[in-house]
Amino acid sequence: MGDIKNLTRDEAIAKMKNLVHGASSICMFCTTVTNMPFNSRPMGTQKVDDEGNLWFLSAADSKHNVEIAADNRVELLYSNPSASEFLTINGTAQIITDRATIHELWNSLAKAWFPEGKDDPNLSAIKVTTDKSHYWDTKYGKMVSLLAIATAAATGQQFDGGVEGTLKV
Repeated sequence: MGDIKNLTRDEAIAKMKNLVHGASSICMFCTTVTNMPFNSRPMGTQKVDDEGNLWFLSAADSKHNVEIAADNRVELLYSNPSASEFLTINGTAQIITDRATIHELWNSLAKAWFPEGKDDPNLSAIKVTTDKSHYWDTKYGKMVSLLAIATAAATGQQFDGGVEGTLKV
């Protein structure tokens, strides 16, 4: 068992930013989540803004943009197993074509997917507004948790070093 620690607003957004960046900003971005099987692909998060929205760059003619236009409900799954950190976000996605927003989100790594650069006419942004999210983390960090797990296993005690909760932004 572990502790439940639900976080709200500023504390929730700070935790979300920490977990997203700890996972190298890569998530499994799932579309068509109301119909099985949903479609998933890895995508790099460009930004978590101060409102708790998550931002991505995407090809305007991509399959996921088409799927978002048909059903804007999405799920984002972040995992940083080396630090025992996990985050799931359910939200609504919106395709953004505003050039100023795209320029703000642009970084040099995006050029691997968009060789024409930030002015590529096929470049769009995706804004995900969080509806609900849940996280799993450790209370004391990975090394202390590993020691606690080993001790619990050796003594027959139940491990109690985790923490989880909802993030309400």
